[in-house]
Amino acid sequence: MTPVGLLLSAFASTAAFALWKLICVVHHELTSPLRHLRGPKGTSFIYGSILDIFMAFVHEDSRLQQQWVKEYGKTLRYKGPFLTNRLFTMDTCAINHVLHSSDYQKPSYVRYGAAQILGEGLLFAEGAQHRQQRRILNPAFGPAQIRALTGTFLSKAIRLRDVWSSEIANNAATNTTGARIDVVPWLSRMTLDVIGLAGFHYDVDALNANEKPSELNEAYATFIENQKFSLLVALQAWIPLFRLVPGDQLRRVQISQRTMTRIGRELLASAKATVRACATGKGVIEKSSLHGRDLFTLLVKANMATDVPDSQRLSDEDVLAQVPTFLVAGHETTSTAVTWALYAMALAPEIQTKLREELISVGTETPSMEDLMALPYLDAIVRETLRLYAPLPNTARTAMKDDVIPLEQPFTDKRGVVHHEIRIRKGDQILIPILAMNTSEELWGHDAHEFKPERWDNVPGAVSRIPGLWSHLLTFLGGPRSCIAYRFALVEMKALLFTLVRAFEFELAVPASEIGTYSLIIQRTFLRGDPTKKPQLPLLLKPYQRE
Repeated sequence: MTPVGLLLSAFASTAAFALWKLICVVHHELTSPLRHLRGPKGTSFIYGSILDIFMAFVHEDSRLQQQWVKEYGKTLRYKGPFLTNRLFTMDTCAINHVLHSSDYQKPSYVRYGAAQILGEGLLFAEGAQHRQQRRILNPAFGPAQIRALTGTFLSKAIRLRDVWSSEIANNAATNTTGARIDVVPWLSRMTLDVIGLAGFHYDVDALNANEKPSELNEAYATFIENQKFSLLVALQAWIPLFRLVPGDQLRRVQISQRTMTRIGRELLASAKATVRACATGKGVIEKSSLHGRDLFTLLVKANMATDVPDSQRLSDEDVLAQVPTFLVAGHETTSTAVTWALYAMALAPEIQTKLREELISVGTETPSMEDLMALPYLDAIVRETLRLYAPLPNTARTAMKDDVIPLEQPFTDKRGVVHHEIRIRKGDQILIPILAMNTSEELWGHDAHEFKPERWDNVPGAVSRIPGLWSHLLTFLGGPRSCIAYRFALVEMKALLFTLVRAFEFELAVPASEIGTYSLIIQRTFLRGDPTKKPQLPLLLKPYQRE
């Protein structure tokens, strides 16, 4: 066959495949039970209502989804890309069913986009692969292991405190107004340092701004800089055919991914050597004797344990996939949560003062994990921050087979038919509205959108219906895919706030009206007047002077 013939044949095959996929999508939409649900109209053929959800967070209108509920009920249909029907529900029974069933997995477009960056790590593995990874990883995130890492959290928090103290000392105007510091990049550096040491026994040294960034630091920075929305990236995620189109953004991410993989192989070899050196005289490595210098070594030890059947061991590739997973999941989410906590306390100095009084009553700057967990107002601040400013505002699931979802409250469809359950077709997508559930006035009361740590002294009974892993919140999700590292995140967050609030007084450096919310994946702060929309939160810091 001539080259022209080959080209025509390839084009015809591609066109036939695209037509077949289009027919499948149209047939699915015409037969899906979701088509009968009431809901908002899509405002765009390409994006449906997706941009509406996205822009609502940009404009700090997190109540959009709750407005939908007021108009259409707790269970409704909204439009996805190309006006496909998707399920939205704030029914606690329905959310519990979806989160606890293995028949609902992350959508293929989410898994594709994540796999280009993270590989098939725990965050995005599914089915048997996810269960196998979770089984091996679980022991590394137990209370004893996090207790051993508390010193690392505090030492890096103290290092950040000292860096900020130097910044203040170098600013001649600090005697009256305080030093203006953008806390976002510094908190990100601190949590990157923590996950480097606590996660891999690798000294990223990101807080040392005077030195050349480490290789891992540079690779991760490249990865973060290229997490930007574009139409090509969206089309590649939704339509496999577009994945054949090369893009500079993905190419740069893949270069940084190769660097992280190479460093990961070095870390894996080092961890294996450490584990073998700690084996008994007979070469026995017991999973039950887990202790180690970092999470990655604990993972490798659990995977190499002689009392683990070969069928349950992870391959080296699965182990390596946890390196970028640890970096992303254990870094940006915690730094973002602490950013929001400082923002909330800068807006409410009386809350900041009350917390500081509790913290300075502790007689050491290096408390134990138990000491941190025993501070009630610090605990309330952390809970309220993770409720009102959940780093991940939404997540999604796809039904892997036809199903019937039970409901706590029946709904009426647009034909006037009352339903006590939701019928789902294979391939239907469900949005889990994390932030909307965390701020539901029906569940949390009329002040659900206000930052009130005192609410945790008397939590409304209704929130007990929320199927969250921790504290009646969906922030860490629930079920078999709940956040495995939630203890790690909580203790690190408390260590940071303990150290920083004891040392400094925080005020906003710009009017509150200039600070907005931007959420591509994680909910971040930005300055409305900055067209780059880069994450930032400028604060005025003054050393706290005890009277």
